[in-house]
Amino acid sequence: QVQLVESGGGSVQAGGSLKLSCAASTTRRNKYPMAWFRQAPGKEREGVASMTGSGATVYADSVKGRFTISKDNAKNTLYLQMNSLKPEDTAIYYCAARNDGWYAPLVSAEYTYWGQGTQVTVSS
Repeated sequence: QVQLVESGGGSVQAGGSLKLSCAASTTRRNKYPMAWFRQAPGKEREGVASMTGSGATVYADSVKGRFTISKDNAKNTLYLQMNSLKPEDTAIYYCAARNDGWYAPLVSAEYTYWGQGTQVTVSS
């Protein structure tokens, strides 16, 4: 069982930065794949960035070069540093964790555990 709690969302002007955090509470000792997804109003949930248990990362084309996913294993916390934000980045951002497996695909159906989401609003 994994419980995820996101924080760090907010409102920012275009070109600004935000850093999201996802604190994981779990009794599991093994490292497991985690990811960030987002969902804008009227749109499907989409993968933003992911990280395998060994630290390999994947990014959506729309955020490459602007967003960075990282993890502090000692704190069991996943991060998403978002720079050069654009109005189209406005969405609810969700943290997710896989129940098993090694890969970290940007496919929401592959993830079992989800946080409650945090709102990110970017104004022009």
